[in-house]
Amino acid sequence: MGAPISINGLTVDPGERRTINLPVAKLYTHTNLAMPVHVVNGRREGPTLFVCAAIHGDELNGVEIIRRLLKHPAVKRLRGALIAIPIVNVHGFLDRSRYLPDRRDLNRSFPGMERGSLAARIANLFMAEIVAQSQYGIDLHTGGVHRTNLPHIRAYLNDSETARIAKAFGTPVMINADLRDGSLRQAAVEKGVPMLLYEAGEALRFDEVSIRAGVRGIVNVLRELKMLPATGHPRKSEPRPVVARASNWVRAPESGIFRASVPIGAKVEKGTLLGMVSDSFGESELEVRAPSDGIVIGRSNLPLVHEGEALFHLARFQKVDAVSARVDAFHEDLLPEELPDEGTEGPIV
Repeated sequence: MGAPISINGLTVDPGERRTINLPVAKLYTHTNLAMPVHVVNGRREGPTLFVCAAIHGDELNGVEIIRRLLKHPAVKRLRGALIAIPIVNVHGFLDRSRYLPDRRDLNRSFPGMERGSLAARIANLFMAEIVAQSQYGIDLHTGGVHRTNLPHIRAYLNDSETARIAKAFGTPVMINADLRDGSLRQAAVEKGVPMLLYEAGEALRFDEVSIRAGVRGIVNVLRELKMLPATGHPRKSEPRPVVARASNWVRAPESGIFRASVPIGAKVEKGTLLGMVSDSFGESELEVRAPSDGIVIGRSNLPLVHEGEALFHLARFQKVDAVSARVDAFHEDLLPEELPDEGTEGPIV
C-alpha cells in the first residue's frame, strides 16, 4: 500500500487523484490566485515524481504535455505518486510573460524565502509543498519568444541516477549541463532530487512533435522507475541518446534583417552557410557560417536582429552523422500524419 500525499493541508490517499489549489499572492484587484496541482496517488508503493511546466509563464508546450499525460490510460495503473503542476508561474501565464510582475525570473529565484520577493515566496512555496516530498522531478521548458529548441534533455549527467532517467526519456540529444544558480534544478539537486529539464519548441506556441515527445518521454521515465508497468508488447527499439561534447551560440555579425538557410535539427559542417544578415536594401550583406560541425538545436525565428544577437545554437558531437540520423528518425516517428482539429483533444502518446 502506498503512502498519503499532503499538499496545502489536503491529503490524497493511495488510490485517489485530486486537484489542489495552492494559494499564491493575490492580484492587486484583490482577486485570489492559485497554482493548480494535480496529484495521482497510486494504490501501491513507489517513488514520487513531480512534473512541472510554465515556470516561465509564456512556455506553453509543457502545459499541454501535462494535460495529455494525465489522460494517458497507463496512469490508472500508477505505482507511487505523480504530482503534476502545469502552471507554476500563474502570474506570468496570465500576462503571457516569461517573468513575474516584478520582472523577476522565477527560475533564478530558488530555493526562495518565505518573506522575500514575490518570486522568492513562490519558489519557497514550491520547494516546501512539492520538492520536499518528491524523489524525482521533470521540468518542462521551451525556447524563448521567437526562438525554437529541438527536443532535448538538459541534466547533470555526472550523477548516475540522473543519467539513468535522462537516457530513459529518449530524446536523441542530451546536454550535460552544469547546475545554474537560482534554478529549480539546482535547488532540487541540492535536496537530493534528481532532475531533468526538457527543452522543446518555442514560447507562446504549441508544437506537436515537441508535445508528443514530452508525453512519451515522461511515460518512459515512469516505466524506468517501475511506476508504470512495462508495455505488454515488444516496442521497437529507440535510438540511444547521444551526449553533446559542447554547445555554443552563433551570433549576428551586425544589425539588420536576418534570413536563415537551415532549419532546426539540421546537420551542418564547419563553414556551412547558416544565413545572411543584410540591410533593408540588400546593399550590405554578411554571411553567417557554422564555426564547427554540429546539429542545430536552437534557432531564432525573428528576421530582425541586433549585432551580437544569438541566431543559432549548435551542439557538437564526435559522430555528427550518427546523431543527425537519430534526429531525423525521432522527428519522423513523432510527426503526426494529420494535426488534430482545433478544439479536439489530439493524440495521446
